[in-house]
Amino acid sequence: METTQKQPESTPHSEPQREHQWLQKLVGEWSYETEVTMGADQPPEKSTGTETVRSLSGLWILAEGQGEMPGCGLATTLMTIGYDPQQQKYVGTWVGSMMTYLWRYEGELDAGETTLTLYSDGPAMTGDGKLAKYKDAIEFKNDNHRVMISHVLGDDGQWQHFMTANYRRKQ
Repeated sequence: METTQKQPESTPHSEPQREHQWLQKLVGEWSYETEVTMGADQPPEKSTGTETVRSLSGLWILAEGQGEMPGCGLATTLMTIGYDPQQQKYVGTWVGSMMTYLWRYEGELDAGETTLTLYSDGPAMTGDGKLAKYKDAIEFKNDNHRVMISHVLGDDGQWQHFMTANYRRKQ
């Protein structure tokens, strides 16, 4: 028995939708300060950096960051985020110069349209080669200040906060 899969509709040019327009708030030059806690018995580590976010045809944002990464030194990161109308989800990727893993995001915007929550699987912080579940919540406090809070899902089924990054738009 032969099965056929429905191919996604191909359009020569996609027009930005409301969900894409929300992402445009991220476009600009930002500076950031992070505080990371890598374990209950370790003190928080702070770092700083900059991020340049640009739009790709109003459908995607590309965010390139440079700064200190706790435990890694100077690092460059690249995040992409867009909205897939067929999946009705925000989708994206994240890579960093300190690792070879490609993070894949899926997420949604809250009802108040202030917080975008992105979920991903990635290397566990235990260093044993296992994967863990993560969530990053990007919340706009105002047009010039956003906060990203990162969590990892613990063995107890509870989300454990490990990083807060405050981004401020450069004036």
